[in-house]
Amino acid sequence: MPTLGSLLAASALAPIDAQALAAHALGISRARLLADLKRPLAEAEARRIERLFHRRRGGEPVAYLTGEREFFGLSLVVTPDVLIPRPETELLVAVALELAPAGARVLDLGTGSGAVAIALAHEEPDMEVVAVDASAEALAIARENARRHGATIRFVCGDWFAGLVGERFDVVAANPPYIAAGDAHLEQGDLRFEPRAALVGGADGLDAIRVIVARAGQHLVPGGWIVFEHGYDQAERCRSLLAMYGFRDVQTWPDLAGTPRVTAGRLR
Repeated sequence: MPTLGSLLAASALAPIDAQALAAHALGISRARLLADLKRPLAEAEARRIERLFHRRRGGEPVAYLTGEREFFGLSLVVTPDVLIPRPETELLVAVALELAPAGARVLDLGTGSGAVAIALAHEEPDMEVVAVDASAEALAIARENARRHGATIRFVCGDWFAGLVGERFDVVAANPPYIAAGDAHLEQGDLRFEPRAALVGGADGLDAIRVIVARAGQHLVPGGWIVFEHGYDQAERCRSLLAMYGFRDVQTWPDLAGTPRVTAGRLR
């Protein structure tokens, strides 16, 4: 009968992945798992763990296998209907919080799992947060996550600003599709399993960003901000696009790896 430690050692996975999957299979915390490495496993326990290890070796993302991912200190439900929240997107939340005035009205476009909207509402309960997604399946996940964390958010199903006629916001935030069609990364790692509609932004990756920037001015109060995440090599083009549509105070923030990741501009 294998021990927990021997099963982990034989997993052929990164230790952090193997530990997360084993803890999930056993319904225990990672700390408890590491304290129990010498414990012999029952046959049914070993089978549950091995099934998850096998699927991970086949490339399935850990977040989809466990059904959860942490974002901005919050545990979120994730499924293959939504993108997996990533650490670099936490920068989008941080910048939006920095730019938003007290009691701001904030719009989160392409909310997916609701990660950005829920983090904003959790950090600033006085904010009025509206979250939009074109996918009804994604919005069901976002609503579940909002309930989990007691976040008061209005969810709208629609294509970008389509369901928001006449509404204006202090901040429009977005993590839109920005990977170029045909990019080799789409066939690598977790991206292979994530929804393509939430990843691919046309031939150069900027199609969704162009639409959002072009329409944002109609939905911002005077002096309001648009802030969005983009690809590692798109910052200069995004700044030029904002300038072309009359936004001022245009600037870009790097993520923790030093990569230009989030750009914002202010409505004149």
